[in-house]
Amino acid sequence: MKNIVILISGSGSNMAAIVRAAEQGRWAERLNARVAAVLSNRADAQGLVFAQEHGIPTAVLDHKAFPSREAFDAALMAEIDQQAPDLVVLAGFMRILTPGFVAHYAGRLINIHPSLLPAFPGLNTHQRALDAGCRFAGATVHQVTAELDHGQILAQAVVPILPGDTAATLSARVLSQEHQIYPRAVAAWISDFSQSVA
Repeated sequence: MKNIVILISGSGSNMAAIVRAAEQGRWAERLNARVAAVLSNRADAQGLVFAQEHGIPTAVLDHKAFPSREAFDAALMAEIDQQAPDLVVLAGFMRILTPGFVAHYAGRLINIHPSLLPAFPGLNTHQRALDAGCRFAGATVHQVTAELDHGQILAQAVVPILPGDTAATLSARVLSQEHQIYPRAVAAWISDFSQSVA
């Protein structure tokens, strides 16, 4: 069984979309894959409740309890590695990861970013797209590398920017697309991985 570990910091809506897709698409039977665990750096992350309700093991590592970013990432790696992960999925995990962490999971660490990369890496993507006068925005699933929001693009969704859009209205439309492309990209990654090691 191929193990997927998902990291969240908040509501975990993308994690929930992946879990639902795994259930409805019968990933365990079709892809020999499962969401093995959901981890968070915040004990109050609402997504933990969803994961528990779906029978998925959860764990919390509070980054504030560690003396450095490196110490937190080392503890997080130890927690993740208990699941023997084939894929680590960042789903609203609001931490910049150390180069050592990224290197440890090189080629099996993916993220979703709320812009059409390479445009607007980093934060405040929707407001920046509006301020730049863009006609389109969107979301990107990408491999994680040591350079923020710069890894190989795995999937994208394009959303038109409408007259009168605010960062909030644009964010909501982009998020609905994230919930569609992220589960598809995870399933495609697992399927491609299975073929490459077959």
